[in-house]
Amino acid sequence: MTAKGLFITFEGIDGSGKSTQAKLLAKTLGQQGWDVLLTREPGGSTGAEQIRALVLEGDPDRWSAETEILLFTAARRDHMETVILPALGKGQIVICDRFADSTRMYQGLSRGDLRSIVDTLTALMIQQEPDLTLLIDIDPYTGHSRAKARETKEERFEDFGVALQEKMRAGFIKLAKEFSDRINIIDGNQDIKSVQKMVYDLVKGALK
Repeated sequence: MTAKGLFITFEGIDGSGKSTQAKLLAKTLGQQGWDVLLTREPGGSTGAEQIRALVLEGDPDRWSAETEILLFTAARRDHMETVILPALGKGQIVICDRFADSTRMYQGLSRGDLRSIVDTLTALMIQQEPDLTLLIDIDPYTGHSRAKARETKEERFEDFGVALQEKMRAGFIKLAKEFSDRINIIDGNQDIKSVQKMVYDLVKGALK
């Protein structure tokens, strides 16, 4: 438990189904009477949503990885200050679609070894890790196809191609071993209901 609430994050490559599962979990817990806040990153607060458009839209080479790390950290700091910490302080269950683990992967590994920079900034400016992280693991080709099929404006990282998704998947699996106390891997290649059940069973254990 963090503060008075519970902080749950969903992670995974693009198209893994994590956003769908985050919404399903929030709905299920809400129906059971839990006080739930569903949010996302980048975004989740007014300032962070403005930064979201900067980092997710436009040409893939619009920003360097170093600049992206600073932008994501700024967005996360605002999100924490104005949304996540106040909700946890009130005893809410906060469910966040992506958090610092995504920055560790996408910016820390995608274009060089910048993981130490991400970790340093997270320690200095965020000072918070989730209580429970659910990593939805899926085949990179399937995930990339799903993500591109959405046809939204926010496809900057998808436009790096499936090779990035393969690299990110391997990185997430390695990260799960590093943070084995909080990161749980869930097979996202199953049908939605099967994944939903696995997610709920893990969260139910945390709530006890």
